[in-house]
Amino acid sequence: MIEFEVKSRVMNIGKRKGQTLYYASPKSNQRLTNKMVVDRIVRETSLSAGDVSNALISLGAIVRDALLMGASVDLADLGSFRVIAPPTMVDNEIDVTAATLKTPKIVFTPKMQMRDSAKSVELVVDNPKRRAQQQGSQGENGSGEDDLNP
Repeated sequence: MIEFEVKSRVMNIGKRKGQTLYYASPKSNQRLTNKMVVDRIVRETSLSAGDVSNALISLGAIVRDALLMGASVDLADLGSFRVIAPPTMVDNEIDVTAATLKTPKIVFTPKMQMRDSAKSVELVVDNPKRRAQQQGSQGENGSGEDDLNP
């Protein structure tokens, strides 16, 4: 589950300049550390912590080397990494050179299982004003519905 809170920002540019707009922002950035990943793999396999750490370090080196060569790397059920260098559009064919390419970026394309996991994450917005409004309307109609995530 990812829990969000309501924040506001006064717009500095655009058609809404000067207007206060509201948005949902994650309350915290939960993360698994490398140690947590290693410990979990150790629990679920017969590998030692040193074996898992070495495998992860080697995987990082292999992926870096492959990307440096311009190759893509398929990591089974996780997905694949590749390097892209977006082009800049120029007027004349003769002007197309390596200098017309933008800074290379690493792109990760998750496999279907990973995309499905992301789609299944529960999203909850903690909005005290909405909750107070709903509690006020419950007194009027007695619906009792809790609508944290409309």
